[in-house]
Amino acid sequence: MKIAFFELEKWEELSLKENLKGHDLFFSNDELNEKTIEIVKDFDIVSVFIYSKVNRNILSKFNNLKAIVTRSTGFDHIDMKEALKKEINVLNVPSYGENTVAEHTFALILALSRKIHKSYERTIRGDFSIDGLRGFDLKGKTLGIIGMGNIGRHVARMAKGFEMNVLAYDIKKDEKLEKKLNFKYVELKDLLKNSDIVTLHCPYNKHTHHLINKKTIRLMKKEAYIINTARGGNLDTEALVQALAKKNLGGAALDVLEEESLIKEEIQLLSKNFSKGNLKNLVENHLLLTFNNVIITPHNAFNSQEALQRILDTTLENIYDITKKNKLRNLVK
Repeated sequence: MKIAFFELEKWEELSLKENLKGHDLFFSNDELNEKTIEIVKDFDIVSVFIYSKVNRNILSKFNNLKAIVTRSTGFDHIDMKEALKKEINVLNVPSYGENTVAEHTFALILALSRKIHKSYERTIRGDFSIDGLRGFDLKGKTLGIIGMGNIGRHVARMAKGFEMNVLAYDIKKDEKLEKKLNFKYVELKDLLKNSDIVTLHCPYNKHTHHLINKKTIRLMKKEAYIINTARGGNLDTEALVQALAKKNLGGAALDVLEEESLIKEEIQLLSKNFSKGNLKNLVENHLLLTFNNVIITPHNAFNSQEALQRILDTTLENIYDITKKNKLRNLVK
């Protein structure tokens, strides 16, 4: 088959060449657009990322297109209605970083609980005193997980390894999972009241916007910590700053900030099309950086070599399913 790839890095190209021998391949680090479509209009499969706007006009120029394979979870850059009308299958990467984000979550929890960030800053200045560096054990503490999807489940498994008690809140309850991982589903207010550490793993939508706000923060223990590796909009920044300033929270560790609305998908951060300057200015001017009990990482929880490889592996699986006429496991419906 004739397969075209757009918005590609060199290491991805080398891997695809090795695994798709026998096919007519085209590679470009540019987007699929009005200009580049002319090169690939007779191709059978096209693989893109989110900056390629596969709209009605682009789709109309293809002669033999059977499938669009997007190397992303989201697919709103593709005109799904028009693709369906033309009987063009759309396949995506439904998940790739569950354990990766969960591991980063625990990296943040441990950094706060053992004051790793403060210890590091002190020792690189040649100061080896341990005054003010006393931490606390995770064993026996209660971890509250908001959102028990794929990432939340990994966090729960890891918490059990530290012998923590786990409370969970989710609109959908999986009683088999609850029994298997030995955690307890509770209402949100009960989770906030009883948790020593609260970690967010819910999607961002109108229902979860500012899920953690002035009212809900008041329910938390004054010495509790909050972790956010999900979406910045789930947490009301102003409410968090006020709680920290009044010492109504023990601290926070954030991999995402509320102002990051321009990010739809983590993998954008590695794209040449994404403006790093915007985020740099955002973080440099952020009031949260003034608190010594706050850790901010640059939306990096997803960023492991294995997670990026899983994106490529799933893309290859999607192409194999098409070329070998298998069941399309990751078909967007």
